[in-house]
Amino acid sequence: MRLHKLRLLIILSIAPIVVFLVAPSLSSASHTTLDQQLSSTLQAFGFTGRIESTLQERLGRNLDNRKIELGRLLWFDTIGGLNNDNTCGGCHSPTNAFGDTQSIAIGINNNLTVGPHRSGPRNQRRTPIIINAAFYPSLMWNSRFASLSRNPFDNTSGFAFPPPEQLTLSYLPHLLDAQAFIPPTERVEVAGFTFPGDNYAIRAEVLNRLNAVPEYRKLFGKIFPDVKNGAPINFDMFGEVIAEFEFSLVFTNAPIDQFARGQKNAMSESQKKGALLFFGRADCVACHRVSGQSNEMFSDFSQHVIGVPQIAPQPGNPSAGNVTFDGPGQNEDFGLEQVTRNSNDRYMFRTSPLRNAAMQPAFFHNGSFTRIEDAIRYHLNVSSSVNAYNPTSASVALDLRGPLGPMAPVLARLDPLLVDPIQLTDEEFAELVDFVENGLLDERARPENLRKLVPKSVPSGRPVLTFEFP
Repeated sequence: MRLHKLRLLIILSIAPIVVFLVAPSLSSASHTTLDQQLSSTLQAFGFTGRIESTLQERLGRNLDNRKIELGRLLWFDTIGGLNNDNTCGGCHSPTNAFGDTQSIAIGINNNLTVGPHRSGPRNQRRTPIIINAAFYPSLMWNSRFASLSRNPFDNTSGFAFPPPEQLTLSYLPHLLDAQAFIPPTERVEVAGFTFPGDNYAIRAEVLNRLNAVPEYRKLFGKIFPDVKNGAPINFDMFGEVIAEFEFSLVFTNAPIDQFARGQKNAMSESQKKGALLFFGRADCVACHRVSGQSNEMFSDFSQHVIGVPQIAPQPGNPSAGNVTFDGPGQNEDFGLEQVTRNSNDRYMFRTSPLRNAAMQPAFFHNGSFTRIEDAIRYHLNVSSSVNAYNPTSASVALDLRGPLGPMAPVLARLDPLLVDPIQLTDEEFAELVDFVENGLLDERARPENLRKLVPKSVPSGRPVLTFEFP
């Protein structure tokens, strides 16, 4: 009897140790399976997590810090905007990963503030994030700036722009070099409506301003020998330094990238499960692609009708006036049709790249959702979400809460990929949100890390806009 009791005590005393040893083993096996599933999935989709390391190789050179610094100063200087009140940074703000602070952009006639309290007449769409644009084969919500080769590093097929430029900028080495020619000419963004003349006249006036500032001539002269020897600054030079600054804003070291490179603990279990949903049953990757010409940017860079609620500044509202919206009620946005003039392209917009989307204050081309979880949930059942949409509960700005534009014609063109609802449990939905919000976020894109890029002063001597950092 005593021997039996002794054996029982020994068994009971070691049992917790056995449980303790077995439990981690089972958990470890579960993690290993999850890691293997995600690794296999990423490999199948051609995702490497190494896209950032290819930048200078594809440019064929190293980045030039002198050009980056000069481009940064110009980015924040109103000298490039003939209305004297806006810059690239006014809409592409470091407070929001070099994207918009608004649901729908505010360009000229603003209050010289960049952030939640920015005010003035609105344009037509939300300004997209410019971070990582070096890898985008097309730019703008209707892809009106595009590399015809579908490779922004390749100009052999030409860079397409609307008239009057069309293919005339195709001699430039990269799509961003060419794109830099356009913003200074945009009347509603920076140029205003008082200066007479076409795009070429506007650019000539911007150059007159730059060449009249000795400090800018000195800075350009350090980079371009012709300027040092007395030649004027030209727009090729302007575009080159602006593009160089944008090349320096490549931030693709998110947890998903680190995981793909072998750092299995870079992602939480929730993010890994969310990623498997993203690439699997939720089928987000059908449009938010990572392989081939998408350059791991989580976009196919193609146009789709996804049924976004049509919000617009109300006619007669002080915030309206820069752009006349489409449709009989002036409360629609025809999207790609504005470029192609083909009615079959109505309501089509480019798939938004998702990297660093957590830094956006609003989502979709018109910012009709202000919470990332609401934007994701909308995709899962578009028809139902349209019927339930309320701009007030979506927390869009007061001036955008008027009557919605008609949705029946939008839903009639809905992309087949979004017709059938996708069912997720609450836990699965939370995992998907966690992946998009945190698994795709490069910490360098946070505002506290970009704050230092705003200069205290600029060579023109003009005041720098006020940035409302969180």
